Amino acid sequence: MSKLNKVLSLILLALITVSCNKDKTSNFTLKGKIKNLKKGIVYLQKDGDSSIVDLDSLVINGQTEFTLHTDLDEPRLLYLKLYKNDGAEHYIPFFADKGVTEINTTLKNFNFDAKITGSKQQALIKEYTGIMSRFNNQNLELIEANLKAQQAKDSILSDSLNKLSNSLMKRKYSYTIQFALNNKDSEIAPYLALYEIPAANPIYIDSVYNGLTENIKNSFYGKKLNEVITNRKSVE
Repeated sequence: MSKLNKVLSLILLALITVSCNKDKTSNFTLKGKIKNLKKGIVYLQKDGDSSIVDLDSLVINGQTEFTLHTDLDEPRLLYLKLYKNDGAEHYIPFFADKGVTEINTTLKNFNFDAKITGSKQQALIKEYTGIMSRFNNQNLELIEANLKAQQAKDSILSDSLNKLSNSLMKRKYSYTIQFALNNKDSEIAPYLALYEIPAANPIYIDSVYNGLTENIKNSFYGKKLNEVITNRKSVE
């Protein structure tokens, strides 16, 4: 299939998806704006059992604003994907709940410039990732310093920096666990246990799950966390 035919097929698929979704009643709306985008396709997606699932899509042809819809049973992590025929994948993950979420970003820095407002779960994940970015920046500084120490053949300094790096990693895990424990009534708690600290000591993972409210235990991510714990215990 030629590149032109491939692009035309994607546009046709997007048009069909939009046409179908317009006939459905939806309880979630994503309003977005991508500065300087002239042409492309935007997709609203979620994780499926084995692949990413398209929920809605829209062809962009001159307009910078768009609206996408879907139906949510409960809060879920969704993705805004941009296809602009450059061979790269462009995604913005966000936590969605029933109602309206708004994403404003730019074409140049699609992911990093994203400003997201909407669900209370998104507000929590934004708070969490803000702290994580500080940990990550500190870790990068330690890595850079360690490389210089190794180049200078300063083994004492290198060992000291390795210890600081290990300590930072423990603090990062500790913060994530505490954040989950402090937000036991939010879907964010089991989500973090599943995807941010899967290699943490099982005792802490169990503590996060046991501390969840019954409503969150019965949520999508609560059930998935329970499955992971049950499967782990079955092989112990």
